Amino acid sequence: MQRHASLLGGLGAVALVFALVSFLIQLLSGGGVLLEQELTFSLANLVVGLALLAVSLGSNLEQIRERMQSGEARRAGKYGTSAVLSTLLGIALLALLAFLSSRYHKSWDWTEAQSHSLTDQSLKVLEGLDQPVTVTALFAQIAAAEAKDLLARYETAAPERFRVEYVDPQAQPGRLAELGIEAGRLEGGLLHVALGADSVDVTDLTEVALTQAIVKLTRQEQKKVYFLDGHNERAVEGEKAAEGDGMKDAAEALRNENYGVETLLLATKGDVPADANVVIAGGPTRPLNELEHAALTRYVERGGALLVLIDPRAGTDLGADLSQWGVELGDDVIVDRVQGMFGRPTTPFAAEYGDHEITRELGDASMFHMARSVQPAASAAGAIAPIVRTGEQSWAERDMDRLLSKGEAEYNEGADLKGPVSLAVAGSVQLGAPPPPPAEGEAPPTPKTARLVVLGDSDFASNQLLGEFRNRDLFVNAVNWLLGDVEAISVRPGQVRASRLQLSGEQFLEIRYLALFVMPEGIALLGVIAWWQRRRAPGR
Repeated sequence: MQRHASLLGGLGAVALVFALVSFLIQLLSGGGVLLEQELTFSLANLVVGLALLAVSLGSNLEQIRERMQSGEARRAGKYGTSAVLSTLLGIALLALLAFLSSRYHKSWDWTEAQSHSLTDQSLKVLEGLDQPVTVTALFAQIAAAEAKDLLARYETAAPERFRVEYVDPQAQPGRLAELGIEAGRLEGGLLHVALGADSVDVTDLTEVALTQAIVKLTRQEQKKVYFLDGHNERAVEGEKAAEGDGMKDAAEALRNENYGVETLLLATKGDVPADANVVIAGGPTRPLNELEHAALTRYVERGGALLVLIDPRAGTDLGADLSQWGVELGDDVIVDRVQGMFGRPTTPFAAEYGDHEITRELGDASMFHMARSVQPAASAAGAIAPIVRTGEQSWAERDMDRLLSKGEAEYNEGADLKGPVSLAVAGSVQLGAPPPPPAEGEAPPTPKTARLVVLGDSDFASNQLLGEFRNRDLFVNAVNWLLGDVEAISVRPGQVRASRLQLSGEQFLEIRYLALFVMPEGIALLGVIAWWQRRRAPGR
């Protein structure tokens, strides 16, 4: 036993150190779901470590007594004391760092897509809060890790305006009654988001859902958006709305901004409703009748806001109205063999955005399919401006018969429109007759200013393409601007996050347990055994 005393002593010391370190980490972290398991680990190491050290000392007492009486003991004591003090100082520094990390938080997101940071829209929403938002996270303790990861980003960004309370519904059932939440709704957990006296429950644990919930609470007035119907526009309601060429997702994106969305059949109304804040013509392919033209003209001239998505050779006669309002549609299709979708030159990407509120923050490209050129008319220069252009190597092909019948396109100097080609414009224009002069002593009347956004493609806002690149942001930002909600214009959370490892709370704690305790202790024990074997090797 005496020849193994040093081995047993080394193994006992390792077990004792890991017992103390694991117990210290539990104290600083406040424990967790695996507290009982980790406590068992600490106690087992403590007992085994003390036992091994006792056996080592008991079997080597005579040798220890001899060394203590020699000069070697004094030297060992001197250097041993220094080593022990250095170790204790290191442990104290680690404990201090752990304590500070529990009080002060700082994180860095080094992912390429900034997957663990709040997006521009979420930050803007938090900055615009005039009173704190309180979020009650109702999750069982084992499932709270994912919620804490998401909510911590909001707390870090706005600690004074975003407050979080974590409630275990199993341990605190009384809180459910206080919040008016039925226990049957808690499958998978729930976020109860409250702003003042209003509240919203969120079951989808994503930044998209949480930010949209805050938006709904902050916007008390619901503005109304009407989609024109009756001219074969892309469907926003009914069975066809959910198909690839429908616009159900676009309508839902506006509802998520807390806008009311309805369809409008002008032929049955005779006029645009008075509560219409924006009218959208989403890809019409049939002409309007005279009454509809007149109703739409009256709406625009009284200061309305209009978004027109109009495809090449669409068969609609809105082009004549747009021309009177300062927008010219090209009878062409944009072709881009350099910056178009691979193998599909008639599916161009936006290569350049204009300096406009709608597009100023987009940065990344948006994608279009079979788009036509759209340019400001000479009469509206300065009032209406391009906001999206294609690449320099693109052009607007005007030999439409050859392109549509044979699928062939070739740039012809003087015949086609050389790139960069504008395919979207936006601006504010004063239309209709000028207001009459004011009577003596009266303030001059305010001229009516209409807002227009026109894009030469409706595919980009379809269900099939809305989620691609920055298409959703371009569409929603255009509506934000038309409504005058400039502060809402932003880059929104993506619907699809960057690839990441998804772990349950229990799996995360198990990995933490293995990484902090089991694996390091195993390595240390192997190190002690290797040291002992080398010491016992012949010639040493």
